[in-house]
Amino acid sequence: MKKVDKKEYTFNIFNNYAKKGVSTALTNIIGSKKAIICSIGSDLVLGDSVGPLVGSILQENKVDTFIYGTLKNPVTAKEISYIKKYLTSIHKNIPIIAVDAALGNKDEVGLIKVVEGGLRPGLGVNKNFSYIGDVSIMAIVAEKGVNGEKLLRLTRLNLVYKFAEIISEGIYDFFNTENKLNTFFNNKNSLFVTKKLC
Repeated sequence: MKKVDKKEYTFNIFNNYAKKGVSTALTNIIGSKKAIICSIGSDLVLGDSVGPLVGSILQENKVDTFIYGTLKNPVTAKEISYIKKYLTSIHKNIPIIAVDAALGNKDEVGLIKVVEGGLRPGLGVNKNFSYIGDVSIMAIVAEKGVNGEKLLRLTRLNLVYKFAEIISEGIYDFFNTENKLNTFFNNKNSLFVTKKLC
C-alpha cells in the first residue's frame, strides 16, 4: 500500500502572515467550513494554557461553531478518551480541529504547526494518551527533554498569549473571513481588562 503524505504547514509566530497562514492551512486541509474546535490544556500550567486560551478567545468573539476547551471549562489530556467518544457521537462526520501546546526541538520553539491528522496530548512529557482530531494545530512553546514538564511551567505568558492570539485569529478567519477578530486586549466585554500603567 502506498503511503499518503499528510499536509503540514509551519509558521513562526513573529511572521506577520502567520494568522493568514493558519486560516489558509485549515482551508487547504478541511476544505469545508463545517468543523468543531477542541482546545486541549490546563491553565494550571502556564505553557499548557494555549489551548484553553484559544477556546476562550473564540468563544468571546462568538465563532459560529461548537467550542470545547476554554479557561472556564478546560479539556485536559486526561479527558481525551472521554471527549473523543463524546464528540464523535454528537458531531458525526464533522472534522475536529484539535489545538494544543507542544514541546519540540530547540529550533522549533515559537512555531505553529497545522497538520492533517490528530495529535497526542501529553506526548512531550511522556504521557500515553490517545489521538484526537482530524486537523492538529500545535504551538511549540518549549524544548522537549527530561525537564519538559518543568519548562512548560516556566514558559513566558507573553509567548503563550502570542500563540493564542495568532491561532484564534487564524481559526476565526477560517470560519468568517468577512469580520476581523476583536482579541481580548481590544474587547471591552472580554474576560481580561488591561490598564495603561503610568
